[in-house]
Amino acid sequence: MTDRRQVLKHSATVATLMAAHGWLPPLAHAAGPAASKGAFEAKSMADVLKALGAGAPQESKEVTITGPDIAENGAVVPLGVSTGAAGVKQMLLMVEKNPNALAALFNVTPDVDANFSTRVKMGQSSNVFGVAVMNDGKVLFAQKEVKVTLGGCGG
Repeated sequence: MTDRRQVLKHSATVATLMAAHGWLPPLAHAAGPAASKGAFEAKSMADVLKALGAGAPQESKEVTITGPDIAENGAVVPLGVSTGAAGVKQMLLMVEKNPNALAALFNVTPDVDANFSTRVKMGQSSNVFGVAVMNDGKVLFAQKEVKVTLGGCGG
């Protein structure tokens, strides 16, 4: 009988070989602070976009942001951002009144559906922005107000 460690070891080996030969599609991934440190330290939407080398944002119905109207606990606010537009390079979630505006950044490839959700901390009621940075340099966004009844950033 094969034990769990052997199964995990063989699975990892198979996945590595598949990836090495290009048999796995590229994945979207959340870029951490090391990938875009300046963007994650920015205090406003304009500063985030400048750090990423993106242009001026324009509101668009092609971007959808989801989240609660009222979040009972600011430490875990579920937010989502999506777009059906072609040519998306990055998807962002930003919280206007947080100490650092950028809450999440997802790099997108053509093989990935640009539809992401996560949980973020919000210290207070604020506008949240879902942003699509396009390959052609356009920046599209949608916004939603989320009221927080119990703060999550240091509260």
